[in-house]
This record gives sequence, structure tokens and C-alpha cells, in this order.
Amino acid sequence: MARAALSSYSLFLLCTIMSGWVSNVAYAQKTWCVAKPSSDPVTLQNNINYACSHVDCRVMQKGCPCNSPDNLINHASIAMNLYYQCKGRNPWNCHFGNSGLVTITDPSYDGCSYE
Repeated sequence: MARAALSSYSLFLLCTIMSGWVSNVAYAQKTWCVAKPSSDPVTLQNNINYACSHVDCRVMQKGCPCNSPDNLINHASIAMNLYYQCKGRNPWNCHFGNSGLVTITDPSYDGCSYE
């Protein structure tokens, strides 16, 4: 009888732990940081400079997959996302003076991975 009670309790505990784990997985959705299209060029350049002073931005160099398209908004988005990913994907790591957006849509393209 004690064995049956222990088994029921173990099953209950396992189900409780698993249901908590499953619900936490749902909240662990992958996110990325991109530059707001309305951002001015000076802000975008400042974001690139700031982010790349803290993380490795070599993926944007000429000849690398993330260099193209070679424009300010693309490079700012890549640099901002690199910073955001390296710093723990916290909303405040994508603020950039209100010029960043957190998205749940993967912005990766043509061999340029935003991972």
C-alpha cells in the first residue's frame, strides 16, 4: 500500500514538474533585435559604433554574407542584434535610444544568420 502511495505521489510530482517545464518552454521563444526603419542615419551609425565596440561585428565586412545589402539600416540591424544576442536578449539590450525593435520573426536572409 505504501508503495502504491509513493508511486502515485511520484507520478503527481513528475506531472507537475513536466507541466511547469512545458509551459516555460512556450515562453522561451527566440527573439531578435532590428533597427527601426524610421531611425535617422546618425543614430544608425552610432548604434553600429556602440554595438561593434562591445561585440565582434566581422560578419558585416566586405565579402561576408551579412555585408549585403551594403546599407546603413541593414548593418545597424545586424550590429544591434549581435549586441542583443550577446547580452542575453533582454528588452533593454535592444533599446538603443528607442531606435531598436524586438521581433519574433527571424530576419536572417541569403546566408546571413541573425543567430
